[in-house]
Amino acid sequence: MNISKQLKDGALLTVIFLVLLILTMIVPLLAFIIAVPFIIFAARHSILPSIIMFVAASLLSILFATLISLPFVILAGISGIMIGIAINQERTPYETWARGTIGFAVGITMAILFTLLVFDINILSEFNQQLDETLETSQEIAMELGLGNLTEDQISVVEQQLELYKQLVPVAIVIISLVLSFLSQWISYKILNRFDKKQLRFPKFRNLRFPTVLIWIYLLAIVISLFQNDPTSPVFTAIQNVLMLTGLFVVLQGLSFIFFFAHRKKLSIAIPIIIIVVALLFAPLLLPLVRILGIIDLGFGLRDRMVK
Repeated sequence: MNISKQLKDGALLTVIFLVLLILTMIVPLLAFIIAVPFIIFAARHSILPSIIMFVAASLLSILFATLISLPFVILAGISGIMIGIAINQERTPYETWARGTIGFAVGITMAILFTLLVFDINILSEFNQQLDETLETSQEIAMELGLGNLTEDQISVVEQQLELYKQLVPVAIVIISLVLSFLSQWISYKILNRFDKKQLRFPKFRNLRFPTVLIWIYLLAIVISLFQNDPTSPVFTAIQNVLMLTGLFVVLQGLSFIFFFAHRKKLSIAIPIIIIVVALLFAPLLLPLVRILGIIDLGFGLRDRMVK
């Protein structure tokens, strides 16, 4: 009976996946939905049947959507199975999210490597080339608007900024993976709650708390960055990525504390929402303040002190 249900679910979800795959190839922004069939299947039937479904979906995608579709299959299969297995093992929503983020990051990396090895297309080189063309286009627009030629110092600053963007590709992959994992997991929770009568949901955002070790990693990266000024150094690149990623998590901690504070003081939910919108609109000025708030909350247990 169990094998019969696995076959039935596998066949149905594989067909759904192929339809979503074709839609995603037309509209890549729909990438967050292609992992959902794998998540549902893995959450119901664990890892071995999920791997079999992944192999079957890969073969069928080559047959119906050609070899070009395989990077999407790799991305969906790895991330979907990791999220689904975490749900099957009844992991916490945030732990499931973390596993899904790792799965999407690995999937994106493998898809990039597959594209390079099979199709001889270097996505990272294409990205770098686009940045260089953006700089040239900006100079041409400045000349057409009568702003005159950019000085060497101005060009140097812009070039350094573009080089920094090129070095932050790893953290960009992680951020994209965070978003894709969250959306995929949220949609899967809704489907499993509807059809499998489960009670899966993310905890309230105000309860989001990262481990205290995060603050020490962030501060250590800041200290190391003070002694690494060579943009060509691998250590410089690694530290910049660590700073960007941990800084993002600290900001999320600060935003979470704002919601916690509003709830604790019985303020309207509109107040923290307005604060966050204003902080995002004036990000260069206000996000550093939110980051400081996150550091204080992490380092000094601000919430625990308020509760006491």
